[in-house]
Amino acid sequence: MKAFIVYCHPSDVSFTRKVLDAFVKGLAEAGHEYENSDLYKMNFKTDMSEQEYLRDANYRTEPTLAADVLAEQHKINSADAIVFIYPVFWTEAPAKLVGWFDRVWSHGFAYGTKTMKMLDKALFLVTAGNTLQRLEQFGLLNAMKTVMLGDRLFNRVKHSDFVVFDGMSKKLTSRETNWHKHLATAYAKGKTLFTTTEEIS
Repeated sequence: MKAFIVYCHPSDVSFTRKVLDAFVKGLAEAGHEYENSDLYKMNFKTDMSEQEYLRDANYRTEPTLAADVLAEQHKINSADAIVFIYPVFWTEAPAKLVGWFDRVWSHGFAYGTKTMKMLDKALFLVTAGNTLQRLEQFGLLNAMKTVMLGDRLFNRVKHSDFVVFDGMSKKLTSRETNWHKHLATAYAKGKTLFTTTEEIS
């Protein structure tokens, strides 16, 4: 089986990078293939052009999509699962990942007469400075899930899972206590990606 990983973090010196490494280790040890789009290293263009906007806003399939968008769509349709790994910025994904959705989730691919395949699994591995208690208290966790699972994924995958690695702010003592526990979870998620079908709504 093959996973397509969309990784989005501006720094290689980050806990999020450690999550990616742990997840990939588990995935590889389970005998699965993977392809990784590191959006910052790719310098993926995230702003829609006027041409792209008019194409989608008017529900057209012409003009032909840009080469970088077609490449990402091909990666999706060549995979069995899609995995998003990123940090929480103001209850959202980084702007670069939001822009990836804006351009890659195009008309004729992700909606309209879709050419996007139905994926077996989608997994979100999200790092957060806030604790889970705080994210839940203020409705932030539910907001993140509504956007990612309810809007962006919707009926495009069979099963989805949303995992938050919380309490990782450098100002919190929980960063040290959670560090190894979170990485063990990331590793396990890689190893069991295609053997678990839990759905988080």
